[in-house]
Amino acid sequence: MAERGLQLDQEKFCCSICLDLLNEPVTTSCGHSFCKGCIKKHWDAEDHRGAHSCPHCRQTFIQRPVLGKNTMLAELVEELNNSGLQAAPHPQHYAGPGDVACDVCTERKLKASKTCLQCVASYCELHLQPHYESSTFQKHRLVEASAKLQENICSHHNRVKEVFCRSDQQCVCYLCAMEEHKDHDTVSAAAERSERQRELGPRWQKLQQRIQDRENDMKLLQQQVEALSDSADRAVVFFFKKKALPQSLGWLRALPPSTQPSGS
Repeated sequence: MAERGLQLDQEKFCCSICLDLLNEPVTTSCGHSFCKGCIKKHWDAEDHRGAHSCPHCRQTFIQRPVLGKNTMLAELVEELNNSGLQAAPHPQHYAGPGDVACDVCTERKLKASKTCLQCVASYCELHLQPHYESSTFQKHRLVEASAKLQENICSHHNRVKEVFCRSDQQCVCYLCAMEEHKDHDTVSAAAERSERQRELGPRWQKLQQRIQDRENDMKLLQQQVEALSDSADRAVVFFFKKKALPQSLGWLRALPPSTQPSGS
C-alpha cells in the first residue's frame, strides 16, 4: 500500500450512509458500496413502498437487489485498519464557518468536539484520544468545544478564570484572586453559578407559568372567535333561506291557476 501517513480517498473507503469506514462492504447492482448493515436497514425502511433505491445515486429497483460482498474492497479496508492508515475524513467532519476547529490539525482543520481548559485548546476526536488514554491528562477538564475559549483565560497569567469576585462582579483566575483581589469577597465560579441558578429558578418558573397562561388565553380566544364566526355563518344562511321562501311562494301565487302545482 501507499506509504504511512497517506490520506486515502474517503469516497472509496467510507459508507455514504453512516459516513464511517466501510464495515462488511457490499456492492449494489448500480456499482455503489455500503456497509452491509447500513444498506439492509435502509432498504428495510423502504419495504412499505414496494420499491428500493440506492442512497447514493437514487436508482430505483422494483425488486430488492441481492447484495454481493465486495471482496477486494473488504481486503483493502482490512489492510487499511491493520496498517494504521486512515481514510480521509468525510467532508462533514471538516470545520466550516461557525464551527470550532481543532487546534492540533496541521492541514485542513477538523471540527473540534471538546475543549480542554487546562491545555487551553480544542481537539477533534482523533487528537482528543490522549486525554482519554493517558494518565497525564486525567485531571484535565473537558467541556463542549467553545469558540470563546480565550474569554475564560486570564490575559495576565494565562490561567482559567475559576474564581468569581463579588466585589468587582467579574471572573478572575486563582492568582488574580490571591493578588489584586485578595481582600475582596470571592467564591469559586461554580459556586456563584449555582447560587445564581437557585435565585433565578423561581423567577424562571413564574415566567414560564405566565407564558403558559398567555398561550392558554390565546387558545381560548381563538376558540371563541371560531365559534362566533360559525354562528355568523349560520345566521347568514338562515337569513337568506328565510328571505328566499316568501319570494318563492309569491312566484307560485303569481302563476295562473291552471299552471300551479296540484295541492297548492
